[in-house]
Amino acid sequence: MSVKSFFAKIFANIVVMQQQKWMIKPVETQQNIFYSLIQQAKQTQFGKDHLFSAIKSYEDFTKFVPVRDYEALKPYVDKVVAGEKDILWKGKPLYFAKTSGTTSGAKYIPITKESMPYHVEGARNAILFYIQETGNADFVDGKMIFLQGSPEMNEKNGVKVGRLSGIAAHYVPKYLQKNRLPSWETNCIDDWETKIDAIVQETKDQNMSVISGIPSWVQMYFDRLIQASGQKVGDLFKNFNLFIYGGVNYEPYRKKFEQLIGRKVDSIELYPASEGFFAYQDSQKAKGMLLLLNAGIFYEFIKADEFYTENPKRYTIGEVALNVNYVIIISTNAGLWAYNIGDTVMFTSLKPYRIIVTGRIKHYISAFGEHVIGKEVEQAMQQGLRETDAMVTEFTVAPQINPESGLPYHEWLVEFEKEPADMETFALKIDNALRKQNVYYDDLIVGSILRTLVITKVPFGGFNEYMKSQGKLGGQNKLPRLTNDRKIADFIHHNLK
Repeated sequence: MSVKSFFAKIFANIVVMQQQKWMIKPVETQQNIFYSLIQQAKQTQFGKDHLFSAIKSYEDFTKFVPVRDYEALKPYVDKVVAGEKDILWKGKPLYFAKTSGTTSGAKYIPITKESMPYHVEGARNAILFYIQETGNADFVDGKMIFLQGSPEMNEKNGVKVGRLSGIAAHYVPKYLQKNRLPSWETNCIDDWETKIDAIVQETKDQNMSVISGIPSWVQMYFDRLIQASGQKVGDLFKNFNLFIYGGVNYEPYRKKFEQLIGRKVDSIELYPASEGFFAYQDSQKAKGMLLLLNAGIFYEFIKADEFYTENPKRYTIGEVALNVNYVIIISTNAGLWAYNIGDTVMFTSLKPYRIIVTGRIKHYISAFGEHVIGKEVEQAMQQGLRETDAMVTEFTVAPQINPESGLPYHEWLVEFEKEPADMETFALKIDNALRKQNVYYDDLIVGSILRTLVITKVPFGGFNEYMKSQGKLGGQNKLPRLTNDRKIADFIHHNLK
C-alpha cells in the first residue's frame, strides 16, 4: 500500500463520519437549509418581490413562491446576466454555467461562491464513500481521466461563463493534478472527435486507473482506444478498475462496456447538474444515490402524474414515499427558487434518502395517453438484452402516429453493436417488459389501439451524426431516451437510410 492510498483511507473514514451526522437527521437538516436560504436572500430583488421577510414557514413559502422553470425565471436571470447585483442571490455569481438551449436559446445558470464548493465536494465524497466501503484505494496512484467540456471561459459583465464540467476542471485538488488527464491543451479542444483522438494519444500508454464521463462519450473513447491499440481497454489499462459516470443510466451500456473492457469494473454514479450537485452513489450494495440534503439546496417534490394539474401538492423530504415518480424542485444558494430542473426521480430508500433518476418530465411518450417514461424504456431494453445475445450502442424511442399501413406503434431506433439472432423475438421481449411496467401501454395494445413496437436499425455512428447536426456532440450533451415527437426519428430516416 502506498502512502497516498493509506492516507486516502483515513480521509475517507473521516469524511463518511462527518456526512453521517446529517444523514441521521434529514428532515431537520432540510429545515435548517430552508430557513438559512430565506434569511440570506431577504434583501435580494427576488426576496422582496416574494415577501421573504414575511415567510415564517414552508407553507408561507408555497403561497408566495410558485414553481418555475427557466423560462419563468428568465426575467430575473436576464438582470443577473446584465451585471445587476442582489437579484436572485446576494451580490453577483462567480460563474454562469451555459447549458443547451430551450425555446429562449442558451440558458445561463448562476453558480455562486456559496454553491461552488458543493459541486466539488460531491464528486470527491462519492469516491471517498467508495473507498470507505470497499477498502479499495490503490487507484489513487494511477492516472485518472475526466471526459468533459472545455475549461476555457468567456465573460459576461464581469462574470465568467462556461460549461459546468469545464468550470469544475478549475477546481481539481492539487493532490490530483499530477494524476489527472488529459492535458490542459487537449481539454481545450472544442471539436469533440478531434479531442477524443488527442485524448487517445495522450492516454493509451498511461497507467489509467479511473475513467469518468457520460457513458455514451466514454464508449466513443473506448472504441477509439481499441482501434489505436488493437487491445481491449482492460488489457491496455491493467489497473483500470473504477468507472465514474453521470448524466444517464449506465445499465443499457453495461453489457457493451464489459465487452469493450474485457472484464467487469466497479462503477460510481453521480447526479451533477449546472443547478447543483444533487446526489451520488454512496454504496456498492444499495440501489440508488444518496440525496445530498446538506448541500445548500432545499428540495420539494411533485408527483409526476399530477404535475400538469392545477395547483399540484408540493412535498418536502419528510413526506415522500418509495416508488413514486416525482418531479424534483429545488431552491438553492445560487438563487434558484422553487425551480423545476425538469428531472423526475424515484426514492429507493428513505433511511437514508436514496433516489434513481427516472427521466425528464418533458421526455415521455403519451401520443395515445400511455405516458411512457425513460425508466420504463430503459428497463424494457435491459430485459431484452438479458434474454438475448444482443448488444446495443445507443437507442431512442418515438411514436409513429400515422404509419403507411397498420396500427400506430412505438418506434425503437436502435444502434446495435451486435444484432439479436431473431429481431422479432427481441422486439417482443422488450414490448412485453414495457407492458408489464405500464398498464396504460398494455391497455392500448390489448385494445388494438397500438401494435407491438417496431425496431428500426440505425447505422453505426448514426446517433453521433444526429448529435453533431444539433451542435451537441460530446461534453455533457445526451441523446434523449425518448421523445413525444419524431424529430430524431425523421432525421435518421431522411439522412441515414
